[in-house]
Amino acid sequence: MLLRANREGGTSMGQRELADVLRDLAWTIHRLVPDVAGIEPLPTSELAVIKHIQASPNITVTELARQLGMQQSNASAAVRNLVERGLVARERDPGDRRVTRLTPTQKSLAEKDSIDTVWSGTVQTAMTRLTPEQSAALEAASGALEALDQALHTEYPGPGVAQ
Repeated sequence: MLLRANREGGTSMGQRELADVLRDLAWTIHRLVPDVAGIEPLPTSELAVIKHIQASPNITVTELARQLGMQQSNASAAVRNLVERGLVARERDPGDRRVTRLTPTQKSLAEKDSIDTVWSGTVQTAMTRLTPEQSAALEAASGALEALDQALHTEYPGPGVAQ
């Protein structure tokens, strides 16, 4: 990994390198957590879909596809697989019986809690292998990383989503 010298004589990571590290870290955590939790891993597209449904219950497949920037057919296939796994339920809209809404199931919410618990535990365990300075730097950066996530969601909300 390339590091640049900063003004204080140390090294700093450029924005491109930071983006690469964040991507690699996200993939590593995504790959490890389901194995540690003892549940069957979800493909990335299905993970994105289930997280979105959990955050936005009663969404339609069309809204889901638009908000995630997915093809309607891909969103439908992901939803179909999640329904088969018992993680998503399809419910008729009481106001318009032609509309089907997607909701997370109890199983989905239970697995979410399990994944979230294992996720934080996996990261916490790995952080015990870091120096105190490295751990403190990561903890100090959490606010900035959260702001970066918000900025990305604002900048790239997905096709058809109002900014």
